[in-house]
Amino acid sequence: MAETYMILIVEPDWDPADVGPQEWTEVMQAFEAFEAAVVAAGARILDGAALDGSKRHVRIDPATADRPAVHTDGPFAETKEFVTGYYKLEVTDAAQARQLAALCPTWGHLLLVPCLDLAGDGTDAGAGAVAEPAAVPAGGPA
Repeated sequence: MAETYMILIVEPDWDPADVGPQEWTEVMQAFEAFEAAVVAAGARILDGAALDGSKRHVRIDPATADRPAVHTDGPFAETKEFVTGYYKLEVTDAAQARQLAALCPTWGHLLLVPCLDLAGDGTDAGAGAVAEPAAVPAGGPA
C-alpha cells in the first residue's frame, strides 16, 4: 500500500525579486533533477509549489467568542526562516520517503511529515477532501 508524505522546505527568508535569471535557471535545474529522481524511484509527486517570501504572508489569529479574527501582514521580525516550498509524495514506505526527501534541494533544512489516513482506506483523503492533481512540479527557488 502506498504512503503519502509532505516534504516541507524550510529556509531563510528570500525575495523572488532578488533572484537573477542565471540563478533561477540553476535552481530550476536542481528541482527538475529532484523531480526526475522521484519518478525514477517509482514514486509520484502529487503536488508541490514554491512559496513567496514573508513580505506577502498574512498571519491570522482565528476569531474567538471574545474577539474577531486578527490579520497581521508580513514580514514578521521574529521570523528567521519559514516554509519556502513543499512537495507531496506518494511512496512505497517510510524508507523511500526518507531517501527521496534527502535528494530535495534546499538552502536550509527539510521536514518530512507523513500524511494521516483520515479516511482509513490507505489514502490521506478525509471527509470532504478535494481530488489531487496527478503531478504538479514545485518549481522556483525554495
